[in-house]
Amino acid sequence: MTSTPFLAGKVAVVTGASRGIGAATARAFGAEGASVALAARDEVALRSLADELSANGASAIALPTDVGDAAAIERLVAATVSTFGRLDLAFNNAAGGGQAPTPLAELPVDAYDSAVAITLRSVFLSMKYEIPAMLESGGGAIVNMSSTAGLEAVGGLAGYVSAKHGVIGLTKTAALDYATQGIRVNALAPGPILTENLERAGPEMQERAGQALPMRRIGRTDEVARAVVWLCSDDASFTTGATIPVEGGKLAGIAPFNAPGRDASG
Repeated sequence: MTSTPFLAGKVAVVTGASRGIGAATARAFGAEGASVALAARDEVALRSLADELSANGASAIALPTDVGDAAAIERLVAATVSTFGRLDLAFNNAAGGGQAPTPLAELPVDAYDSAVAITLRSVFLSMKYEIPAMLESGGGAIVNMSSTAGLEAVGGLAGYVSAKHGVIGLTKTAALDYATQGIRVNALAPGPILTENLERAGPEMQERAGQALPMRRIGRTDEVARAVVWLCSDDASFTTGATIPVEGGKLAGIAPFNAPGRDASG
């Protein structure tokens, strides 16, 4: 006897779906029975992923979207509802405005503005249009992508840190605004995950990133995706306004100096 998929009959939007954690989460949503609207700027990658999901038995549509454009987000949600009849779930994962570490006073204003506009403002815009559609559907669940940098600062990353802290504040505010109306809103705070950035950095950097964590390895995109699925499922029905770390113990503190795999010299 097979169990019913976690998200059977649900409809989800995933922004930043063309690669990495977004694509992994779209696959996880599809595997758990949800229909998925895929949003990102890379139309070719989106259509390839939609074809992959369809081949595996899931319903998926590719909707090229600039998450910095309010009208584009509004069209994304409208197209999702028009195609699937409802909206139940959203993973607001899109981010941008990346920069090399730069002391705050040396950071160009446009670089800071870009980080905040894409990574923070896009989450506001996404929820602004997702929430009314979810209310029409009787409720829903939203997961916003933050970072461990949303819980502790990283020197040289003023724009990114500001935006990711802001995502957590927006998440809590939305959770409070709609807690009595059947919409749950939570955030994730991943640590180092093997996405395209770490892949480009190469094995040595990946090893160094992993060894800096108590679990002595970096995370996988599917591990983050499973956390998103759980937060969107009825198994998390009493969880809202929370930020869930997925970071190998990074935020817990300092691992013991004599832990296996740690050189006693530090």
